[in-house]
Amino acid sequence: MYRILVPVDRDESRAAHQASYVARFPNAAESLDVTVLHVVPPDRFSTADDVAFADNGAAVTAADHVEAAGIQTTRLVADGGVAQEIVRTADDIDADEIVAGGRKRSGMTGVLLGSTVHDLMVSADRPVTLTGANSVLGEGTREVLVPVDRNADRARRQAEYVADLPGAETSVSATVFYVFRHQDYQGAPDHAFDDVEAAVETADYLESMGVSVDRVAVGGEVTRKIIGAAGDRDVDGIVMGGRKRSGVAKVLLGSTVQDVMLSASRPVTLTG
Repeated sequence: MYRILVPVDRDESRAAHQASYVARFPNAAESLDVTVLHVVPPDRFSTADDVAFADNGAAVTAADHVEAAGIQTTRLVADGGVAQEIVRTADDIDADEIVAGGRKRSGMTGVLLGSTVHDLMVSADRPVTLTGANSVLGEGTREVLVPVDRNADRARRQAEYVADLPGAETSVSATVFYVFRHQDYQGAPDHAFDDVEAAVETADYLESMGVSVDRVAVGGEVTRKIIGAAGDRDVDGIVMGGRKRSGVAKVLLGSTVQDVMLSASRPVTLTG
């Protein structure tokens, strides 16, 4: 079974989008084991023993939606630091993926992403998908855009995530996408996909795992090209490779990853 953790707050719109994203996995009823988690934060002066799952309308909405799709669902309440409890629970259930709801506001990175989502993105050691409250969710075959850079290790983790999705061989189609940075001017060099080893290895690996693959290379501003390709291809999700470095939040996430997460109208998965 493919295990998914769905941590929700009290925003019903975000929770509904998280649940819809999960319910549209290929072969969801047969393949998924989902845990919907509500964490009581320290500032509520309550513990998990004092709070019933049913008291959180957003959590109930998410769990009911997932169950209505025939998916095995566990309802769970925990207490403590929210990001820390999400990570701990993901470890406890050995989740294959965490599906979080994003928050877009003005300000610094942590606020734009929501402080909990930001902390989760930089601390979880497993794929985290950010659905947002206004994400475009498709039907049918799961189409994913896999933008890669020249880092082979990151690209491999992106490929492994896609190949491990339920029903990947029959129900997932991937576009491996490389952007030659700023090379969209008149007279720019040819954009040859085969010149980028990490991209070729990613596409080859996915094809070896039975996933249908398109290979695309373009030139231009990276984030703009990724967002444009996601819209043009009407993808169900963008699978990014994360970057963890010391310094401020923007560096921890990598500027391109951050920009895509904040700009995309589609779910974005950070594989680490």
